[in-house]
Amino acid sequence: MSDQVVQPAAEAVSGLTQMQRIINVFAAPSKTFADIKGGNKSWWLPFLITVVCGAFLWTAINSQVTWKTVYENQQKLQPEFAKRMMDQMPPEQRAAADARGPKTQAITWALSPLGLLVYDLLMALVLWPTINFGFGGKASYGSILAVIMYAGLVLWPIRLVLAGIALFAGAAPDGFNVGNPAPTNIAAFLNQADTNKALYTLLSAIDAPTIWCLVVTSIGIAIVAGIKRPSGYIAVFGWWFLVTLVIVGISAI
Repeated sequence: MSDQVVQPAAEAVSGLTQMQRIINVFAAPSKTFADIKGGNKSWWLPFLITVVCGAFLWTAINSQVTWKTVYENQQKLQPEFAKRMMDQMPPEQRAAADARGPKTQAITWALSPLGLLVYDLLMALVLWPTINFGFGGKASYGSILAVIMYAGLVLWPIRLVLAGIALFAGAAPDGFNVGNPAPTNIAAFLNQADTNKALYTLLSAIDAPTIWCLVVTSIGIAIVAGIKRPSGYIAVFGWWFLVTLVIVGISAI
């Protein structure tokens, strides 16, 4: 009788491997998040996969677009007051700024995985009290962070790889927008310079992998916190809507 009780417990502790959790994020996300709730919170492999996919896009930009073109494209999208400030700069300062610009873009993108990590840490810090105090959940910060890292696999790698493939397939360098590089939303097919800024920002936010990621995150949050799924959806989509509304408002201003 005791063997029958102890054996399942031992199997439950062993859980899934990181690779199994990664596969299940796409095939059966509930299994991944149940495993995280069971105490398996390691998230380094999803982060590593995202870094590798980011390196793929960085390589595509470097070889197919060049960072000089990225910088020039970004300058075209600057607000009018910023353009006027650049035009009013002494020739020596303008030349120095133009020389630094491509290098700054390349370094910024090379360091972007660290920025993404900080973003995920902050997101977990926001969702942790939201789900526990706002919806009566019982999730730890570590489990929330693991959910965000694994759910991010349906967002970041997909967008980064698709953007890189588009560049290697012959996408026009002059039309490349480093701020919205993947053809996964309507805004990616519009000319940002000719589109209302608020509308462009809104259409960029309504992004297929992003919505998928929000759904998966909602499921994961609900499972690790031990609450009903509608509560997970309200918490995750509520914050997304609020942040999107603020960003769209800033763009309109």
